[in-house]
Amino acid sequence: MMRLIISEKEIAAKRIAKILAGNGVSVEKVYGIPVHSFKADKQDYKVIGLKGHILKVDYPKEFSNWFKVDPVDLIDAEIEKTPIQKMIVKALKKIAVDASEVIVATDYDREGELIGYDALQVAQEKNSQLVSKRAKFSAITPKDINEAFSKPGRIDMDLAFAGRARQDIDLVWGAVLTRFISLATYQVKERFLSVGRVQTPTLALIVDRELEIKSFIPTPYWVIKIKLKTDKGEEFEAAHKKKKFTKKDEAEAAFAKIGDDAIVLESKETIKSIRPLAPLNTTNLIMSGSSLGFTATKTISIAESLYMNGYMSYPRTDNTVYPSTIDLRDIARMLGGSPHFKELSDEILSQKKIEPSRGRKKTTDHPPIYPTAIAPKSSVSADEWKLYELIVRRFAATLLPPGKMKSISAKIDVNGEIFAATGSTIVDPGWTRHYPYYKHQDVFVPELKPQQGLAIIDSEMAAKETMPPPRYSQGKLVQKMEELGLGTKATRHSIIQTLLNRGYVKGNPLESSEKAIAVIRMLKKHAGKISTPDMTSELEMYMDGIANGDQAKDEVVDRSRTMLKEVMENLQKEKEEISKEIQKAIKEDLIAGKCPREGCKGDLIIRVARASKKRFLGCNAYPECKTTFPLPQKGLLLTTKDICKHCQHPRVKIINKGRRPWDLCINPDCPGKDEKYKNYKNKKQSSGADKGSKLQSSS
Repeated sequence: MMRLIISEKEIAAKRIAKILAGNGVSVEKVYGIPVHSFKADKQDYKVIGLKGHILKVDYPKEFSNWFKVDPVDLIDAEIEKTPIQKMIVKALKKIAVDASEVIVATDYDREGELIGYDALQVAQEKNSQLVSKRAKFSAITPKDINEAFSKPGRIDMDLAFAGRARQDIDLVWGAVLTRFISLATYQVKERFLSVGRVQTPTLALIVDRELEIKSFIPTPYWVIKIKLKTDKGEEFEAAHKKKKFTKKDEAEAAFAKIGDDAIVLESKETIKSIRPLAPLNTTNLIMSGSSLGFTATKTISIAESLYMNGYMSYPRTDNTVYPSTIDLRDIARMLGGSPHFKELSDEILSQKKIEPSRGRKKTTDHPPIYPTAIAPKSSVSADEWKLYELIVRRFAATLLPPGKMKSISAKIDVNGEIFAATGSTIVDPGWTRHYPYYKHQDVFVPELKPQQGLAIIDSEMAAKETMPPPRYSQGKLVQKMEELGLGTKATRHSIIQTLLNRGYVKGNPLESSEKAIAVIRMLKKHAGKISTPDMTSELEMYMDGIANGDQAKDEVVDRSRTMLKEVMENLQKEKEEISKEIQKAIKEDLIAGKCPREGCKGDLIIRVARASKKRFLGCNAYPECKTTFPLPQKGLLLTTKDICKHCQHPRVKIINKGRRPWDLCINPDCPGKDEKYKNYKNKKQSSGADKGSKLQSSS
């Protein structure tokens, strides 16, 4: 009989088969799905890779019509599982018939355990005699895979049921609230307004920050700085100890006292330690990726590719403490085999004892993120290399000694006004020598002595204004979500991507639309629970209880249904007000910008032609102004209020599923489009010429 191994993706299946077999792996296609076969220890094996979830939770067909089913009826409706990867399901059933044992080798977390459990259920439908086992690993390397398969355990049913509870709860909350809000505001089909258990309180964070920025009233203040010089010719700066003057007359009075001389009152010099960063977990990885210019989703996508190819450990982890089972010195030695990291490796290995840094979070499911093999720069994409190098250098930074920084602070008397000079210089880079992402700007202040005289060579009183708080970057938002218990390490990046795809937010940092502001305002007013992290984090706590074996899945799902019923009671009472407010905001979001026709004061609005049903931009001053512009007919269309730098016409954003969002100038005659077309045309002609010359030379 044969052993069947189930992995989460095809790339993992291929690597696992190669590692376990050594050589002699053959590949056959079953219903178009690759199945890897080999023999090891006189035992036949087959390995099949899934595409993540092969089943999804959904309602029966009788609940699919939005207009015939009251959203409230979905709360207690039956939930069923249906195939979403039909060919994989067919292939799995076919090969399961000849198997005696199934080894689940999906990612070891809630999602992975549920994916593996569902696949096992599918296999056992065809072969009820199948024995199931579980291979747990944190890296797809020969060492980790061989160890995991030499002593497989059992599927963690509590972990799988915690994942299933999340699916059920998110389906119920998402379907009920999305249908209610969408139907109440007549936004159906591709225009629907999604609302979700985690998505909505996350959106509320972005909206709250946007409203804070919009309502911000800047406060004027004044700062006074002087430039000083020692008798040795050393120049440095100092600022008034009252960092901000809120009254101009007080600032002017202090500034008027500045003459040509100053006296040092006191000077202190200290050596501070620059502590190494903690080991990487998922949140810190996303934040680091953000500093490289990657979105949260892109960072995780790149990390998954590196993990599947055996270059790094599992990217979804909360852990920031290396377990004792990881041979840190051995990993450092391995990195020395790359010319890019030889110097870094040598410095780590030169230490008599390696003492890694530690973070605050310690878990037992997966270790912190670390490199598991050398990724040849020529074998990975440019973006993969950027993230891989960051991971390597972050790993090294956790093993190297602290750096040292010299700080000098001085108090300086200027005719009774006290100024402060603060300087800092790195005297021993320590771990920062190999971590270019650490940013520090040396500020020079010379060694000073009490009563030392100084010459004032320049002075400045500058008027400034307080600034509003910044918008959340994707990295900072993930950090805030973790802090508030919104989502999990495996879902936070996808929640942000959903908000972008739905047109609720745009850009990075994230800016909310008028539609998003209205939805959150209405939910806060009439269903406060869904817009705050409290209810969501409470349910997360219950789901943690399922994973720990302290809570029953059905009880937690029913508890969430009870919470939702309370929310819906309030929403239904205020349906009319909710509808008016959100529709008003939606109309605001339809305005692309001012009409470019000379003398017209109208706005360009997204409209749909009655006869053709095609969308276009038209001036709202119609019929006095008949200015129109064509628009793409596919994809989610968002107004941006941005102006084209080439022709000063408004720009819009197009979001197509599975493709990157793109910006479009509405002006068909925009000179910027001519440039793009010329470049494209020249490139095509050049490519054609190259092909022609190659054909000519070959003939």
